[in-house]
Amino acid sequence: MNEIIQARMREHQQVLQRLLASDLPEKLENVAALVEKALAGGHKVLFCGNGGSAADSQHLAAEFVGRFQTERRGLPALALTVDTSILTAVANDYGYDTVFARQVQALGEAGDVLVGISTSGNSRNVLLAIEEAKRKGMACVGMTAEGGGKMAGACDICLAVPARVTARAQEMHILMGHILCELVDHE
Repeated sequence: MNEIIQARMREHQQVLQRLLASDLPEKLENVAALVEKALAGGHKVLFCGNGGSAADSQHLAAEFVGRFQTERRGLPALALTVDTSILTAVANDYGYDTVFARQVQALGEAGDVLVGISTSGNSRNVLLAIEEAKRKGMACVGMTAEGGGKMAGACDICLAVPARVTARAQEMHILMGHILCELVDHE
């Protein structure tokens, strides 16, 4: 088998082993409880991130609104990464750093949950969205890579994957996202 393939699969496995040995499974359970409480109270989950994290935001919001593995009613979730008219208007008028915070200001409510995804944990537009969400009384969850960056201290719960390589962290983000969906479906 190709050496690159074997090396990447080993890296993935090693990150998963570090994740299992950390406090992340317990934190993920706490995130599920937070999301379940919000949804049970008639609130919603907002997701945001840039690049691959924007794609993960859309993917996870779709799992909530559509379905994951269990037939159930649609759950209120929204990726703040999908409306190009809003993104470009806000970026043009106020700057790219505000594209998510402005949407949180307009759409977020006390009791909602914001999930900010940034492997560095330092994406300014995600951090500003977290600040705005906090002002509105929303719970904030971060999904980052090793260390968590500034998001580690800004979020109520930060799921900082023990990986320095962006691709490995993103692989774990989608794994944790799918587990979150399954836990919420189970409730």
